[in-house]
Amino acid sequence: MIKFVREKFYPLKKKIKNNSLNLLIKDEIISEKIQNNFEIKDVSSLKEIRNNSIIFLEKDLRNKDYLSNDIHLITNLEENYNYYKNITLVKDLNISYNTILNELFQHDDQNVNLDHYTYVNGSYISKYSCIDKNVEIGKNSVISRGVEIGKNSIIKNNVVIKNSLIGKNVVICDNSSIGTTGFGFDFKKRGASFLNPQIGVVIIDDNVHLGSNCTVDRGKIDSTYIGKNSMIDNMVHIAHNVIIGENACIAAQTGISGSVKIGDNVTIGGQVGFAGHITIGKNVIIAAKSGVTKNIKDNSVVAGFPAIDMKEWKKNIVRQRKNGH
Repeated sequence: MIKFVREKFYPLKKKIKNNSLNLLIKDEIISEKIQNNFEIKDVSSLKEIRNNSIIFLEKDLRNKDYLSNDIHLITNLEENYNYYKNITLVKDLNISYNTILNELFQHDDQNVNLDHYTYVNGSYISKYSCIDKNVEIGKNSVISRGVEIGKNSIIKNNVVIKNSLIGKNVVICDNSSIGTTGFGFDFKKRGASFLNPQIGVVIIDDNVHLGSNCTVDRGKIDSTYIGKNSMIDNMVHIAHNVIIGENACIAAQTGISGSVKIGDNVTIGGQVGFAGHITIGKNVIIAAKSGVTKNIKDNSVVAGFPAIDMKEWKKNIVRQRKNGH
């Protein structure tokens, strides 16, 4: 996976050391233990550890990689407390996450005036972006802070790109929005004031075609990724933390929920819906209007709701017709 520098997209608001976290979340702290004091510059996920960072841990997970001197854990589980040396035990992990990250990073769900734009040929381009000289950009588009766009890519009209790394020879069609806020919130406290900060990025690899009116949400902490040579039709939604392998073909009006992982060479018909946190294998074919609610193995062909093997689905249709349904 391509790595990114978070501060290029989300500047740090202030310097905070891990022994000062108690000032931010004092109403949530049950107990804390600090063996090593350091300045917090980033946030890690369970998959990718970053130096001088905090990790929010909602499961009993004893990982030696998290024992580094410059990693501080925040958890709501007492089982983790005795294992780690830099750790804060809190009442509500979600409130702690929101409070700390909103205080630590600038992001566009708090303040949209983080950028400085130049008006170029009918579009607004951030002075903090990096766009190859051979990129073509249409009218009324907005390219924001930290965005990188590779050689020979084409960005059509009315496109918004933020918090994204775009490869070479990529085509993004009219009215699409890339790097937008993911659908992360607390089910107990709904509303715009309680959005979980989404401080990851979107990575679109080389030679991808993205149709009109598509939306691709950035990762919560890491990346949403679209692999090389993938073809995405119009009006497709790709939620935060989704990973799509190489050579994918996804037809119109498909919706992919958060944290879905899709393998290489997958073909997806129109209006398919995916439940979150499932894995789709390589070389899979999914018929139009299917509802995918569980993992699918490599080389499968599925259809229906819930999506099952295509042959079994056809047999079920025949049975229903014989029974008069």
